[in-house]
Amino acid sequence: MKNVTDSFVSLGRWPSAGSFGVNTDILATNPINLSVVIGVLIFFGKGVLTDLLDNRKQKILNTIRNSEELRGGAIEQLEKARARLRKVEIEAEQFRVNGYSEIEREKLNLINSTYKTLEQLENYKNETIQFEQQKAINQVRQRVFQQALQGALGTLNSCLNSELHLRTISANIGMLGAMKEIID
Repeated sequence: MKNVTDSFVSLGRWPSAGSFGVNTDILATNPINLSVVIGVLIFFGKGVLTDLLDNRKQKILNTIRNSEELRGGAIEQLEKARARLRKVEIEAEQFRVNGYSEIEREKLNLINSTYKTLEQLENYKNETIQFEQQKAINQVRQRVFQQALQGALGTLNSCLNSELHLRTISANIGMLGAMKEIID
């Protein structure tokens, strides 16, 4: 460094005669010093620089290798996730189809059950109506029969004597007993 500053200082001391010249003194211009310094740097620095570059190269290669491994793992996980997604989509479609068919089946069962219930209710209604009609007919028969009997008894009482009256009553009681057996 001192040589460099000395050469600048010596430039300031040169006489300004107006001439231009070349300094041929090798020691004053430092090419030997520069070449020695550069040679030493290359000789000793080459190993350090090579080691630094090799370390950097190894780090880059390791990073690339790790990235490739991570990429491969990510691709594998992505494929597994896609396979699971396809499986879930298939299952969802099956549930959807089964759900629709189950809904339709339940709907048909409900409709059939409702028709059966309505049919049973209609049968019960008809049976009840028939029972009530039969009951009303029997009540009307009994009233008509009672009124006819009372009317006949009244006519018989006014027209018949007591012996004929007793025979008629006995015959009517026999007929009533026969009718009661038929009804029961």
